[in-house]
Amino acid sequence: MSEKSEQSEHSDNAPVAYEGATDASDLARRHKRVAISGFTLVACMIALSFAAVPLYQLFCQVTGFGGTTQRVEANDGPVVDRMISVRFDANTSQGLKWKFRPVQHTLELKLGENKLAFYRASNPTDRPIKGTASFNVTPEIAGAYFAKIECFCFTEQTLTPGQSVDMPVSFYIDPEILDDPDARNIREITLSYTFFPVKETAQAPGSSRTDG
Repeated sequence: MSEKSEQSEHSDNAPVAYEGATDASDLARRHKRVAISGFTLVACMIALSFAAVPLYQLFCQVTGFGGTTQRVEANDGPVVDRMISVRFDANTSQGLKWKFRPVQHTLELKLGENKLAFYRASNPTDRPIKGTASFNVTPEIAGAYFAKIECFCFTEQTLTPGQSVDMPVSFYIDPEILDDPDARNIREITLSYTFFPVKETAQAPGSSRTDG
């Protein structure tokens, strides 16, 4: 074979080897991008799973979804001469050995008027018990207009043996309920609380425990 032919054959094969290396490099980069994208997706899913509960609670508090009431710092709005009745309901979960009831069963108030109601909880057992309350209102649509300024449901409650406490709820019904065609005709709202036991965290070995 002539020298010219050998050079021609060499030049024909060289690009093929170069293109093959380029394809392999591109493939490696694509695999790397896929791996990074997959890792990012998994990390985002994990982050969303941890954020789901507080985000859902925030959504409920803003929208009143599921009968969730609103939390406000103060009532500086108008009072409207339109009466509405609030009924109070109390429950305890099966695992909580408390006695829990509303001090008053109903209150009449004007829209925008501040009212203070009380619930009474008692611990008839011989040991301290810690509880926390969940709450909602019915009809559920009224949750967006039921505003609480002070409420025992925002903190855990611990009752010592034989202790009874009256727990306050300061609230009002936002007059904007009259602007909602689906809620303006509501004449009675039920505020319901359910107390659940709070499990104590395990103590480190050698630590001392005091029960009030």
